[in-house]
Amino acid sequence: MAQKSAKVDPATIVIFGASGDLTRRKLVPALHSLACEGLLPQDSSVIGVARSAMSDAEFQNHIFTGVQSYARLKPQVCRLWPNFQSRITYLSGSYDDPETYAQLGRMLKLDNALFYLATPPNLYTEIVDQLGRAGLNRSERGWRRIVIEKPFGADLDSARKLNKQVHSVFNERQIYRIDHYLGKETVQNILTLRFANAIFEPLWNRNFIHHV
Repeated sequence: MAQKSAKVDPATIVIFGASGDLTRRKLVPALHSLACEGLLPQDSSVIGVARSAMSDAEFQNHIFTGVQSYARLKPQVCRLWPNFQSRITYLSGSYDDPETYAQLGRMLKLDNALFYLATPPNLYTEIVDQLGRAGLNRSERGWRRIVIEKPFGADLDSARKLNKQVHSVFNERQIYRIDHYLGKETVQNILTLRFANAIFEPLWNRNFIHHV
């Protein structure tokens, strides 16, 4: 049964690199589970953007296999998939083509939008630049934010350069940088970390942790 949703404004979640493995295995399954728990506002929607030619139905079928295999709350348990699926659309286009972003702008029905870059790092600056040129980095009545996935530069100099380029379009409050592999070795050694750490050991139990 879905939990009662917190008061959160609905938003359009735009995933660049939507035909890739990260979207199918991680992002959409996680969003589906949030919807099942009542933590994703009903009016929120997902737009997948990638270069592969697919229809909405083909894209929905593609990511459904990921939801079946990787979602914490699978469709067999949570019956909300048909409703969630109806809010997923797909846009095929080149990342360096201004028309892709013009069409994306026409597809955005909500004032709030989150852009998630699940693409190779060499495409980050192009996508950010095009979002700025199309004026999609701002909204008069809502918010616009961007998530940049995995390596943020290859070293300090390249990270600073990328940061400067992103800041030319988005301000710091709009930017979220994420790398789900930063804690990989820690997670792999989670048992050792728990039982050998005097701070974590008394706290890491069912009384204080909902799930991992």
